[in-house]
Amino acid sequence: MLNGKTIAFLVAPEGIEQVELTEPWNAVKQAGGTPRLVSTEKGQVQAFNHLEPADRFPVDATADEVSAADFDGLVLPGGVANPDLLRTVPEAVAFAKGFFDAGKPVAAICHAPWTLIEAGVVRGRKVTSWPSLRTDLGNAGAEWEDREVVVCSAGPNTLITSRKPDDLKAFCQAAVDAFSGGGG
Repeated sequence: MLNGKTIAFLVAPEGIEQVELTEPWNAVKQAGGTPRLVSTEKGQVQAFNHLEPADRFPVDATADEVSAADFDGLVLPGGVANPDLLRTVPEAVAFAKGFFDAGKPVAAICHAPWTLIEAGVVRGRKVTSWPSLRTDLGNAGAEWEDREVVVCSAGPNTLITSRKPDDLKAFCQAAVDAFSGGGG
């Protein structure tokens, strides 16, 4: 399904919810795609199992070294600290916004829509997220829904959002469908 497609996974140096990185990563690989880890710093990133440190993962490129033109889609894993850090780094925000500007699919789970709010790309879109982001997303002009996955093609690209790790099966399937050209 994703033969020859390369999908960026944008994360901060720490605070990534590990399962929200590894399950979509594995889904992309199983569908024949190539996942690449993009961060704000070189080296390795530290994932977490909620608040406990988990595994470390090697960074393939930094957000200032690549652009949306280098990829076919974007995954934004959650964790509270991960998107909170990303939204403070202009290069990371610009990298995420570039996918919207290019009309490429983006998948964001849990707290990850914070980065999209900072990028100014959620206005007029139907989304879901961890419940605590509901007001933030509404204030940014999005229509929040309490569903395991929301696929919105109302803007320049397909945006896939999910609430939490329990939604990963539906999130991964919707993301792979969108990355393969079948989503929306």
